[in-house]
Amino acid sequence: MNSFRPHIAAVIAAAAMLTLSSCSSMAGMPGMDHGAAPSASPTADAAATYNDPDVIFAQGMLPHHEQAVEMSEVILAKPDIDPRVTDLATAIKAAQEPEIAQLQRWLTAWGAEDIGSMDHGAHGMTGLMSEEDMAALEEATGVTASTLFLEQMIAHHQGAVDMAQTEVEEGENPDAITMAEEIVRSQTDEITVMQDILTTL
Repeated sequence: MNSFRPHIAAVIAAAAMLTLSSCSSMAGMPGMDHGAAPSASPTADAAATYNDPDVIFAQGMLPHHEQAVEMSEVILAKPDIDPRVTDLATAIKAAQEPEIAQLQRWLTAWGAEDIGSMDHGAHGMTGLMSEEDMAALEEATGVTASTLFLEQMIAHHQGAVDMAQTEVEEGENPDAITMAEEIVRSQTDEITVMQDILTTL
């Protein structure tokens, strides 16, 4: 199993390199393993440039990221989990927490509502786990827990990629579009890694 760790490390390293490359031509967007979140203090002009798809993106991606972090915390709290899975969960948590903070800052700057506690399905958010799904993950152990986490996170990532692609095509805020592009790229890469792990558990 440990032989697979270089695969994950390679994906994360490649993601970092691509992010740093994009930052050289896009000021104010520090690189991260799993997505380049805009700076903590975007300019007033940048924050003021937005449209309805930008707001929908932030409102949808915020609870989506929050659930991904929750799922990662659940799996990291369990014993006897495949180390490739815990490596991946650690990377997801570390990368998405800063993006959560940025999404919250955008919604505040735009005077938009944080719908994290509202009915996710009513807002077209795809890939979110149900309460039953989360309960199943909580109760699972060992290989079953690793397998369930990967299957759930693949669906979760696919939903995030769909939302991010819509933002790339329809959004106006340049920082939000850049975050969306990183989500499409990095989470697509992670889906491939998770699918590979599933074949060898």
